[in-house]
Amino acid sequence: MLHAIGYFAAIFIGLSLGIMGGGGSILTVPVLVYLMGVSPVLSTAYSLFVVGSTSVVGASGYFRKGLVSLKTALVFLGPSLAAVFAMRRLVMPAIPAELFVVGGLVVTKDLLVLVAFAGLMVVAAASMIRSQGPEATLETDINPPFNYPLVLGIGLVVGTLTGFVGAGGGFLIIPALVLGARLPMKLAVGTSLVIIALNSLIGFSGDLSAGTPIAWPFLLGFLAFALAGIVAGTYLARFIPGHKLKPAFGWFTLAMGTFILLRELVF
Repeated sequence: MLHAIGYFAAIFIGLSLGIMGGGGSILTVPVLVYLMGVSPVLSTAYSLFVVGSTSVVGASGYFRKGLVSLKTALVFLGPSLAAVFAMRRLVMPAIPAELFVVGGLVVTKDLLVLVAFAGLMVVAAASMIRSQGPEATLETDINPPFNYPLVLGIGLVVGTLTGFVGAGGGFLIIPALVLGARLPMKLAVGTSLVIIALNSLIGFSGDLSAGTPIAWPFLLGFLAFALAGIVAGTYLARFIPGHKLKPAFGWFTLAMGTFILLRELVF
């Protein structure tokens, strides 16, 4: 039963990526851990593959429509790709299985990943719940300069977070592209998918080079459902403005993040 719900959730992840250019990937690790029974650390590797492959399909649709800014993607990806590969190839394998003990609580690598992920979910939820989206800024600021430091800085942050928790970071990328690169919302969504795809797949290549064991039949089956979702989401994006869905998705993400924190730290 849980596996069936997990596959349905994979469709929802793809839908979110297709419509909003991000957001859905934040659910991939919790779905893999709590519904599919994958260990937290391994689920971050699986998440990178699922999110990256799904985003490739979504990005291709936006690319055909001319809704991808390659210049912006290249500026963003420089620091981001370096950070995500270093995290997956060097940092994550070096973290010991057991870190320290606080009272009666043994802080393990798995626990650290889940708590960090839940914290990221809370931050992502706050970003999506805010009523004043980045689109509004563009209405009063015509043809402002490309903010290279902001785009490069967010690229480094997103690469580090993607490498550690296995999420695409779309909730950070979209505001950076709209406010820093001054892209219209739909162009930002398409560009975000390109960045998420390359970031995630480069991160996954770091796992492969580090010798992470991969259950390919399971992973490819989960991916198939996510791909169905993003194909549908890319089509629906023509009729459903992503920014209108973000607040509701944000509240759901907040509830999920809170659940993980309570389950891992309290219960």
